[in-house]
Amino acid sequence: MSIRYKMTMAYDGHLFHGFQTQRNQRTVQGTVEAALTKMTKGKEVIVQGSGRTDAGVHALGQVIHFDYPGNIIPPKRMLFALNSMMPLDIVFRKSEIVNKNFHVRYSTTGKWYRYRVSLDKFTNPFKRFYTGHYPYPVDVSKMQRAAQDLLGTHDFTSFAASGGQIKNKIRTMYYVNVQEDKKENEVIFDFICSGFLYNMVRILVAMLLEIGNGKRPINDVPRIIKAKNRQEVRETAQANGLFLYHVFYEDIPKKHRQDLDL
Repeated sequence: MSIRYKMTMAYDGHLFHGFQTQRNQRTVQGTVEAALTKMTKGKEVIVQGSGRTDAGVHALGQVIHFDYPGNIIPPKRMLFALNSMMPLDIVFRKSEIVNKNFHVRYSTTGKWYRYRVSLDKFTNPFKRFYTGHYPYPVDVSKMQRAAQDLLGTHDFTSFAASGGQIKNKIRTMYYVNVQEDKKENEVIFDFICSGFLYNMVRILVAMLLEIGNGKRPINDVPRIIKAKNRQEVRETAQANGLFLYHVFYEDIPKKHRQDLDL
């Protein structure tokens, strides 16, 4: 007998070699599984994640599930137990018991990623692990307008890095927002999509920054989508500015469904 737990967590990805377990590397999954193995006195517990964030990528709303063998532990006690065993760069925020039909990856209806870019001329030592760096002038209004062409259902092959194993690259982009944080001298990009391809957000950010800088025309997005060719956008924004912000398991709220206005 085992109980399936669904847990929401946040982590600072700077010192992790990504989410997924890798031999001789510090990973988020490996860290959590090691704690669960201690709790079960040596029984193996496999952790499933909603997404496999890369090395240096952070999460504010990563969701995991695992099947815990033995007696039921109340969700609040499970939350306390795991947090007491976590390093300072991981914290669990929510715990619940779910039906065995629930799967943290296959039950999703969409994901929300946020990317922060510092426009400082020189790298800020206090931001360098949590923002991308683009020390060039950008027109935020151009990026906002161009981003609207990403909305809707498209084949996003041009925005998928090689190395991804997913063949079907058709996704629905529900929401895109580009805003300037003048106080921090940053640009914040938000994307909510039915699913994301390998490095998709980082490639989208690199393209929009080129549009903001005038290296690309503002109407270039439809052409790039139609091309279905990764070589159309060769740049990829740095990993450290990327955050898995939220994972949806219900219908996407209408306030985040810009695609319905098309």
